[in-house]
Amino acid sequence: MNSTYKYEEALNRLEYIADQLEKGDLTLEEALTFFEEGIKLVKICSNMLDQAEGKIQVLIKDLDGELLVKDYKGGSEIVE
Repeated sequence: MNSTYKYEEALNRLEYIADQLEKGDLTLEEALTFFEEGIKLVKICSNMLDQAEGKIQVLIKDLDGELLVKDYKGGSEIVE
């Protein structure tokens, strides 16, 4: 599998795989192949999101009205 997917491409492929599995008309071998590819795509998407989250910065106004740039920490940024 090509791990150089763009996020949207990987997500679209994952949605296609989910649709195929939900139809229920695949052979066991086809279903397992799709399932394995889907698991790999979930990991790829998760890694991409983790990397993107690491790059996000948040603009925060301190008590004096000054704007500060802080690294994103999942919403737990605190004005010091």
